[in-house]
Amino acid sequence: MKDILLLGAGKIGLAITLLLRRSGDYSVTVADHSAAALKRFTDLGVAALELDINDGPALRRAMAGRYAVLNALPFHATSSIAYGAFDAGIHYFDLTEDVASTRVVKEVAAKASSAFVPQCGLAPGFVSIAAHGLAEGFDSLRDVQLRVGALPRYPTNALKYNLTWSTDGLINEYLNPCEAVQDGHKVELPPLEDLEEFALEGVTYEAFNTSGGLGSLVETLGARVENLTYKSIRYPGHCALIKLLVEDLRLARRRDLLKEVLEEALPITMQDVVLVFCTVSGKRHGRLEQESIVRHIHGEEVDGHFLSAIQMSTAAGICAMLDLQAQGHLPAKGFIRQEEMKLDRFLANRFGKVYA
Repeated sequence: MKDILLLGAGKIGLAITLLLRRSGDYSVTVADHSAAALKRFTDLGVAALELDINDGPALRRAMAGRYAVLNALPFHATSSIAYGAFDAGIHYFDLTEDVASTRVVKEVAAKASSAFVPQCGLAPGFVSIAAHGLAEGFDSLRDVQLRVGALPRYPTNALKYNLTWSTDGLINEYLNPCEAVQDGHKVELPPLEDLEEFALEGVTYEAFNTSGGLGSLVETLGARVENLTYKSIRYPGHCALIKLLVEDLRLARRRDLLKEVLEEALPITMQDVVLVFCTVSGKRHGRLEQESIVRHIHGEEVDGHFLSAIQMSTAAGICAMLDLQAQGHLPAKGFIRQEEMKLDRFLANRFGKVYA
């Protein structure tokens, strides 16, 4: 049984713990600075550790001798945890969508004797694996389009949105520059732009530029593809109202206030759906063809606990990559991109099958 340190006692941390515990192959210790948050885990009989990650010696003691650390904390904790994993010589996995944080992980991994696998969630994460899996079937690539949304099933407010995951991560997506490839050149696009509308199975959605969802695909596919873009999916009208907040009301300059407004106005919901829509077009056997992957993921019950769609999809991603690395399907050391995992192998994994 492999000994895992999980940092973060939030909703995603709970989902990761339940999935790994159900497998029977992992012993999980959950660490967080909040004793109140940890109580939920101790009530389940899970080992818990009150820990300040800014206390370097304490963090390294918590990591010592373990197989891996799973980072389910906000992106600003990434650097401390990555360096701690390096010093402890253990494998590192995270869920960050933050581009700058991932660059730090890559720098640390270059000197490491263990594996560093960032961006293991939904987007980046599964969508990188899915898009790359589709792209491998083409002789040359024209357009790779990734569209992903975690949406309320029953939207009622003007934004037609509920909080389903990290508010800090959401604000990052809405305010940070967006990596892309246009006409064969790597570019940075402004967030909340290039609005488009489309329909799937009779439901109308909008999608617009957001940051971080491409992960390392710009590096991996950049030399092969003409156009590569990532957009978040929302119900129509959402983008215009967010632009009102961040541009017209200038809350882009007050991230703390924007976070307070969103958390005060938008209730959390467990009744959500995760929508994944990846499309690749290019030449295959001399013909221009297109192929897509579409997924609708819903919440489900695990060991008596209902997990939302975003909990299931995010936790399944990091658990699958941990499991596949432990089984020898990923390199034992260095920086590992999500798209290094074959799509069929990921979907066949006991955790990855959530996406199948």
